[in-house]
Amino acid sequence: MSTARTITTNNSMGPLATINLPALRHNLRIIRQLAPDSKVMTVIKADAYGHGMMQIARALADVEMLAVARVSEGVELRQAGIGNAIMVLEGAAEIADIALAIEHDLQLVFHHPDQLDCLQKSGMSGRLTSWLKIDTGMHRLGVAVENAQQAYQRLRALSADHRPPGLMTHFANADDIRHLSTSGQIKRFDQIAVHYKNAPQSLANSAAILAWPESHRDWVRPGIMLYGSSPLLGMTAADHHLRPVMTLSSQLLAVNHLKKGDCIGYGSSWCCPQDMPVGVVAIGYGDGYPRHAPSGTAVLVNGQMTQLIGRVSMDMLTVDLRDIDARAGDPVILWGEGLPAETIAEAATTISYELFCGVTARVKYHYIHEED
Repeated sequence: MSTARTITTNNSMGPLATINLPALRHNLRIIRQLAPDSKVMTVIKADAYGHGMMQIARALADVEMLAVARVSEGVELRQAGIGNAIMVLEGAAEIADIALAIEHDLQLVFHHPDQLDCLQKSGMSGRLTSWLKIDTGMHRLGVAVENAQQAYQRLRALSADHRPPGLMTHFANADDIRHLSTSGQIKRFDQIAVHYKNAPQSLANSAAILAWPESHRDWVRPGIMLYGSSPLLGMTAADHHLRPVMTLSSQLLAVNHLKKGDCIGYGSSWCCPQDMPVGVVAIGYGDGYPRHAPSGTAVLVNGQMTQLIGRVSMDMLTVDLRDIDARAGDPVILWGEGLPAETIAEAATTISYELFCGVTARVKYHYIHEED
């Protein structure tokens, strides 16, 4: 089930995640331009990568399909009145999941023989729209290439007669344009798909949409790029004309004037090299800001670029205010507009996916529905 988000107005004090829905729709237009002959299956699992699954789904009302990880997410969308086609990427864990998928018109991915056994035992054959996932080199989920034809024939016999099962795979290294494995995965997929010309195909994730156009088939599956972050190593959203959807912000709680040699925060890990002002920001790892972000990580204070200093605390962090015009109450941006999430992720040795998903329930959300 998705995490509940407290929706508020944009004048709220404390940590705030502002979700720009026009930016989301802009990114979708970029995706359609990059893959004009493909339908779009937008990935909104994990509470839409921390952006709020229900709000994102409603903003994508005209998209051809939504993709979630679990049946429970799909059921939640249906119960909220979401009418788009919905794909469940992890498929069914038990017979009850198959029944729910049929009841709520969810499409299921089958990636293991045990799931096919489960479908056969369910007695609900012929009522399900299904996909077969092939392991072409990710080695996480998917039937082995050598078993794919047998598995497909079995799934075809158990699925809805008017809809042949789709074929899909997932790339391990599409984010690295120099890595040769992606071409190999496409080749292995095509060796199976050639036998099933009527089966819809889906290969491309965000990275492949950008870097591997030969993988654009019937369906593309954008995830992180939809939310305005680059999936490619060493690049940012702006390099792809994408716009950030989430801006995480807060305010200065205090401005302290410290002396040379004064050390800041837990562990006294950063000491003032001179007399200087230090800002205390109302956000910390309890809100989802990465605790392991080091001193020197970029922060925007009152529209001016500065840096994190000292350790991140549960509710607060401290910033360098030398040469910064700022006072208590001034706005602080941790990532988003003016400060790419990729920049923060690189400093914190993580990825923007984790930053977005890590925003906690105590952060309030404000949704922008129309451009100013």
